[in-house]
Parts: sequence; structure tokens; C-alpha cells
Amino acid sequence: RMATIAPIRVEITGPPPTAAAAALELSGDREDAADQFVIPGHAVSSTQGFMRGHGTFTRDGELVATLAGSVQQVNRLITVKPVKSRYNGEVGDVIVGRVVDVQQKRWKVDTGSRLDSSLLLSSVNLPGGELRRKSVEDELMMRDYLKEGDLISAEVQQVQHDGSLQLHTRNLKYGKLAQGISVQVPSYLVKRRKAHFHSLPCGAAVVIGCNGHVWIAPELREDADGGYNQDLEEVISLDTRSVMARLAGCVRLLAAHCVAIYDTTIMAAFELSANHTVSDLLKASVATEIASLVVRKIRAEATEEDL
Repeated sequence: RMATIAPIRVEITGPPPTAAAAALELSGDREDAADQFVIPGHAVSSTQGFMRGHGTFTRDGELVATLAGSVQQVNRLITVKPVKSRYNGEVGDVIVGRVVDVQQKRWKVDTGSRLDSSLLLSSVNLPGGELRRKSVEDELMMRDYLKEGDLISAEVQQVQHDGSLQLHTRNLKYGKLAQGISVQVPSYLVKRRKAHFHSLPCGAAVVIGCNGHVWIAPELREDADGGYNQDLEEVISLDTRSVMARLAGCVRLLAAHCVAIYDTTIMAAFELSANHTVSDLLKASVATEIASLVVRKIRAEATEEDL
């Protein structure tokens, strides 16, 4: 005699809408995030005369979303910008990436996008800041400048037709990164601003890459040699390392609660976490408390500015 087993019902649900709405609201991409946030199957517009863009399709004369994200309208073209996607670079973006391959006259850099980015030998500063045409000797010494596994900061110079990015490090603030902490967050949480290099008042510095890599270092350096000659034997003080570890914990808890990441929110989380130890930031209750306080503080400051 076989026993009957009752069927198990499994309900699959998506992420909570409050987290996505909060991420969009703090990202600054649009004025009213709640009214323009759509999910797959949601009617975007029933008005005739609009053009169907990415993330939409036509059903019974109305535009319907195929993605979960925010509605973007440019004249008559309506598109849906997905909330969660791989990094899509734009010209002028500051990125933090890792060298994955050394090829002829170029390095391949992993920036978190669909394709590896390219950093041409002609787009970097040579040691000593010399401005001259690159020679065969420079090409033979490419691995002495940057090798596989090195972290660099760079700027997007051009977006190719296939979506790959072409980088450059001609500015002295870009180049090879030395000692620090690398934190990976979703790229859609990084808010694009005029400056992505910040020397924080707490005694450390951050480089917030638009591709979702946040680099935390003891200080920002603008070396004439592009950071190729690094002193990895330098000892970082315990106080500075504690500050860096706290900043890394703050960035992680902000990302876990879908809060936009930029210098203001990072410093707000750092200040609000002063009553907790660095290890306490790993606790879910403490992280949720700090993230909610950050959101309230940012909203209060925005309300005061409007008044």
C-alpha cells in the first residue's frame, strides 16, 4: 500500500517593490519613481502615436512593458530602463576594472559589462608622464606597466558599435590602484555625478566606479608615473584600516538594501554607524536600521532644500 503525498505549492515572487522603488527614488534618474515604475505585463501607455522602444511591445493597441524598471520617454519614443542589468557604459564614466589579458598594443579590462573593455597602449600615461609616441620598446614592456590581475581606474573614452568600451588613463588621477579594499555593488545603484573621486573627512578616500566597483583607499594619489611604481611594503596604520573596513561595511549594507551609492549616502551611513562596531555591521538588524536611517536623512535634507 503506497502512501499518498500531498502536492507542494511553491509560490515564486519577485523582489519587494519597496526596495526597487527606493533604489530608483534615490538614484535621481527621474522625479517620481513610484508612478513610472512598471513590471512585465504592465501597460505603459494606451495613447496612440508613441513609438515602441526597448523593453516594450504592442498589445491591443497599447504599449506593454517586458521588463521591470522605469519608463523613459524621449519625444515620442518610450522605453523601459531595467532596474537590474549588466553595466552599460557611457562616454565620460569613471570605472574601476581589473586587467584580464595583455594583447598587442592593448590591455583587456573586466568592467562588469557584457564584453571586456579595451585600454590601448596609446591611451595611457607612460612612467614619468612623458608625452610621446609609443615605440616597439614600450609594447615589449607592457606587462611591466600593467599585468593580469591589476586593478585600475580609468574613464570611458568611446563606446564601440558592439557595446564594448574603450578606456583611457591620460589624466593623472587615473591609473594603477595600490593598497585598498574593493567592494562590488550593482551598477544600477551607483549615482552618476560630476566627481567620483572623494577624499572623505573620516580619513580615507573612495573611488566610486559607475560600473559598480567601489575602491576604498587610505588616500588619493596623483602620481606622474600613473601609479605603476607602487610601494606595497608601506604599512597602513590600524586606525586607517579600521576606517576603511567601516566604509566597506557601510557600502555593502547600502547595496544590500537597494540604497543609491554616492559620497553623501556613504558618509551618512558612516556617521550613523558610529555607535556600532565594524563587525556589528554584518548583522541584518543593524544593517537594516542604518539603511533606513540613511534613507530618512537623505529625504529630510532633500525636503529642506526644496523649502
